[in-house]
Amino acid sequence: MSSLHVRRLAAWTRAAVAALLFGTAAAAGAQATADEGAPKPPVVNSSLDAALFYQLLIGEIELRSGQPGAAYDIVLDAARRTRDEQLFRHATEIALRARAGDQALAATRAWRAARPESLEALRLQVQILIALNRPGDLAEPLRALLQATPPGERAGLIASLPRALQRSADKRLAATTLDAVLEPYTRDATTRVAAQIASARMWAVAGEVDRALKTVRQVQAEDPAAPGPALLALDLMPLRPEAEALVVAYLKGPAAEPEVRRAYAGRLIDSQRLGDAMAQLEIATRQQPDFAPPWLTMGALQLEMRRPQDAEVSLQRFVQLVQQPKPPAEAASGAAGTKSAADDDDAMAGAAAEAGLTQAWLLLAQAAEMRGDYAAAEAWLARIDNPQRALEVQARRASLLARQGRLEEGRELIRRVPGRDPADVRAKLMVEAQLLREQHQWQAAAEVLADASRRFPNDADLLYEQSMVAEKLEQFDVMERLLREVIALQPERAHAYNALGYSLADRNQRLPEAKALIERALELAPGDPFITDSLGWVEFRLGNRDKAVELLRQAAQARPDAEIGAHLGEVLWTMGRRDEARKVWAEARSRDADNEVLRETMKRLGAAP
Repeated sequence: MSSLHVRRLAAWTRAAVAALLFGTAAAAGAQATADEGAPKPPVVNSSLDAALFYQLLIGEIELRSGQPGAAYDIVLDAARRTRDEQLFRHATEIALRARAGDQALAATRAWRAARPESLEALRLQVQILIALNRPGDLAEPLRALLQATPPGERAGLIASLPRALQRSADKRLAATTLDAVLEPYTRDATTRVAAQIASARMWAVAGEVDRALKTVRQVQAEDPAAPGPALLALDLMPLRPEAEALVVAYLKGPAAEPEVRRAYAGRLIDSQRLGDAMAQLEIATRQQPDFAPPWLTMGALQLEMRRPQDAEVSLQRFVQLVQQPKPPAEAASGAAGTKSAADDDDAMAGAAAEAGLTQAWLLLAQAAEMRGDYAAAEAWLARIDNPQRALEVQARRASLLARQGRLEEGRELIRRVPGRDPADVRAKLMVEAQLLREQHQWQAAAEVLADASRRFPNDADLLYEQSMVAEKLEQFDVMERLLREVIALQPERAHAYNALGYSLADRNQRLPEAKALIERALELAPGDPFITDSLGWVEFRLGNRDKAVELLRQAAQARPDAEIGAHLGEVLWTMGRRDEARKVWAEARSRDADNEVLRETMKRLGAAP
């Protein structure tokens, strides 16, 4: 190494060592000429003697020369001799960057031995043990970490532990270890609920779902106002539908937290139970009328349920709340010129608000399009200036053009959107195919999707879309082949089983197989109203009309959908309950008078208005 390079490196290391040992104040003192008018900091006598300085210099030279092992040994030795926390941190970081987990762990242990009071050393040791997948070694440092954590923060730390441990290879060992560590905290009133729910959550991760649910029931019985049991019950709902009763019971309490209700609405939306989700969001917006996010969710839901006027009211309320000026005190603090964690939070909130506004404008454009007001739809789209959402904006414009008989112009609009990478190209093809499907251009949609599948082979989403178009073209053998490919690629994809089973039932073919396919879909997605509708339809085809009505009513209550209404009305009609059938169909027509299945059903049965 040249002498000039050594001098430059030594100068750089001198600043680095100053920052490591003495923090920012010492570093600022080393640059006294930076601000002539500023008062000089007091002189601090440091422990950086010549021997230590050159030891650290050699360590930094080794590190910059690509020898992290040697650098680690040198810096850790210096840390042990000085008991300096920044040097221990630096040694740990060197090992982590070199992916030397055992060395990083040894550094934290040495750090704790030298500075037993260090909370940071404990936290790092726990994090490293989790990353190294060694839950069996966690008991001692976790106990020490919980004991060292201030009492007011302890429940929060306990609640975070299952999330940290969920990637453990041996999840049962992790759950057993956590139980042993948390046992004293189950007897403390301030941490009892957090400890019991953390234990239950970890056992759920380990596959002991019934054990977790039993604990949740016990904790809620002891403390009905605690939100923890309801939040865990929400996570258990997809696996144990009976857990929903615990959520409902909590939300009936006077002290129910709004966040739990919003999370419940989200879970209902995931399950396609839009009617139930809407009821929860209506309560949420009454309780907190000035809190913006639920208004956006409610507007999107109303649009999905084909209620464009209601959606516009909700979405415009969201826009109003997001765009209203900050109170004077908040604006003044933001203009003070000092950057803080609060400023970072404000920046994140600002980014989320911008994303929300973009989504609201897209949805408002869709609502106006649904009402046939194309000028209003374009006016909403014109507000969006977000390159990341360009494809969505142009897709809405393409839909407007197609509705006005200018389909090819719409397709060209989508094609002109820049495709920066293969994901963009795939997305453009999917959007173009969807546009063609909306216009019932089934053959053209099939050609676009076939091209996409050639470019992106074994893409389950593309294969599924191809199968739906094949059904419209009455290519049922092609549809079945494609859906079986999807199932082979994604065995847990519930709607692939459902689509195949429903197609067989709708054509009155292989009904036992159709029922088995749909029942498998319902196992994968319990409570899904579209799958419940399919099961009701296959029961009707099998001649089980009473069971069919029960299932179809259940589906219609969860998801007020015109096609579900068409099926329920047909079963009632064939049972001679024609007034009930007409009432069901009238409700379905009020939501979606243009629904193809509904119109065909009423015409076929001679019940068309």
